[in-house]
Amino acid sequence: MTPELDTPIRVLCVAGSPRRTGNSTAMLDACIGGIEGAGGVADRLALAEFHVHPCSGCGQCSSMGQCVVNDDMHDIYPRIDAADAIVIASPVYFAGVPATLKAFYDRCQPYWARRYILKVPPREPRRPGALMIVRGGGDPYGSECAVTTTRSVFAVLETELGALLDIEGPDLPGEISGHQGALMDAEELGRRIAALA
Repeated sequence: MTPELDTPIRVLCVAGSPRRTGNSTAMLDACIGGIEGAGGVADRLALAEFHVHPCSGCGQCSSMGQCVVNDDMHDIYPRIDAADAIVIASPVYFAGVPATLKAFYDRCQPYWARRYILKVPPREPRRPGALMIVRGGGDPYGSECAVTTTRSVFAVLETELGALLDIEGPDLPGEISGHQGALMDAEELGRRIAALA
């Protein structure tokens, strides 16, 4: 009997920036290099390429466990479900995440409803997660809101935020290329996530 081959680790890699080529996206690409170098499979999800409407607050997911808003998020839900780990990369806008990523976060409400209203058993064990944020600096409120919001959505996705890479300095497009240490850290983070999942 032939032994089954090990299934490669699948990591959902979310680019949260509204720009298709920005500093946080470059960080994500470096992280993907680490994931793939460690033998994992990176599922790259650039939210700027999808039409994800804000949550309407209708509450129907609390009775159905599904979102009734008809848009591209329904192509994304199966990718969330299939992931062994999740990595999110984002710029910081006014100490939080940009609207593209916040809409994605808010549309994860069905996962909360399934767990806490419909009592669907939790995913065990919780999968590993990571957040990489890039900010220009100068905002006295920093990036704490971006981190806290991500922790909250990871909790309902049954994902543990075990790695945080907070890069301050790059602001204009392409400036991350002058921060090779940050890109190397992102690649190493990818290797670690692939090993943990």
